[in-house]
Amino acid sequence: MSDKHLPHLDGAIRDGKHVMQLRVYYEDTDFTGIVYHANYLRYMERGRTNYLRLLGAQQSALFEEARNEAVGFAFVVRSMQLEFLKPARMDDILTVVTVPHEVRGASMILAQEVRRGEEVLIEARVKVAFVAGGRARPIPKPLRILMKADQDENS
Repeated sequence: MSDKHLPHLDGAIRDGKHVMQLRVYYEDTDFTGIVYHANYLRYMERGRTNYLRLLGAQQSALFEEARNEAVGFAFVVRSMQLEFLKPARMDDILTVVTVPHEVRGASMILAQEVRRGEEVLIEARVKVAFVAGGRARPIPKPLRILMKADQDENS
């Protein structure tokens, strides 16, 4: 079955925010029954990956233009600030929210949260660098447009 038949697996982009749900499994927890702290990093990575996947699927022409401008591009995590506020437990349904916050040159900052319902469990600021050909490069304009980043530059 192709990916286009399972869009719910990648979450959705609504009002400029990527929202993705997941369930906590036994393997995600430590001996106390709460989610092991490193697993939140994996949840947020899935959120960032699926955000870019959906951007590419929804705006394939702009995404292809960015690919042509920067062959073999990728985003890599440069730094991350985390606030662990409350624990999650087995069988919880969590929502990972990813929002582009700021874009500058070859990097951008994403704000991410992991929530259980309306309750925020984790807050993160993630700085990712744009790389192509093994080195940092300016983020192509088509990707800036996709992430509505030009609003910051024009204000």
